[in-house]
Amino acid sequence: MRRILIFPVVMLMLLGVAVSVSAQNDKRFDPLKDDIANKIPPLNVLQDSALANNHYIQFRNLQVIVNNCKLKASQVDWTRNIGIQANVGYGNLYDYSMNNSSGGTTPSTIATSRNETKYSTALYLNMPINTIIGRRNLVKLAKTEIEQAEQMAGVQRDETRQLVIRQYNDLILKQRLLRIKSKSLETGRINMQMVEKEFANGIVSVTEYARITDIVAKAEADYESSRMDFLTTYMVLEEIVGMKFHLNSQ
Repeated sequence: MRRILIFPVVMLMLLGVAVSVSAQNDKRFDPLKDDIANKIPPLNVLQDSALANNHYIQFRNLQVIVNNCKLKASQVDWTRNIGIQANVGYGNLYDYSMNNSSGGTTPSTIATSRNETKYSTALYLNMPINTIIGRRNLVKLAKTEIEQAEQMAGVQRDETRQLVIRQYNDLILKQRLLRIKSKSLETGRINMQMVEKEFANGIVSVTEYARITDIVAKAEADYESSRMDFLTTYMVLEEIVGMKFHLNSQ
């Protein structure tokens, strides 16, 4: 029996490894060649994920539930003024009587006792005037609080959707700017190689050589700044939507 089970388990493990390797290959990403929009989930999926993982939206939804509970409580609050009271008593009951049947001057006392259980119930109603008048206002207030909480939750959902749209488009923009900076840096390095050869042969002056060097240095700084902007925007989008894209940069 163990031999029969080993083969399927091994096959599942090998299949899992193959799927993992295939997924890793699909997640390879070169920001200078691949479009980021094709490597991450679609915008609507990102929005749904952000709505599901936004803690402030969850707080607003819980507030709606709380207000619904308040409404139910206010609708039955008047019942606390109505109640039933029940009492049960058990004990010995003694009866005393005077007996003068013998004709003497001093009558005799006769005592009898018996066990008795007594029950009593009562229905009471205590309804203050302010409760009668104010109940309608309390119910109306509770309904208004529910509507207010629902509106606030809707506003938060709209803001979250808009935030994802802005961050998504900003990520695409940052990648395009990164490509522009990369091309500018590549051109500057090619010019630098040509200037170095001409400077070594005495064709280019020191002033021109220094100018080209400054241009290349600025292009390198702009490229690094753009690369970090792209990376930061990418990571912020992951935080907003509550998921990791697991892209492996080459």
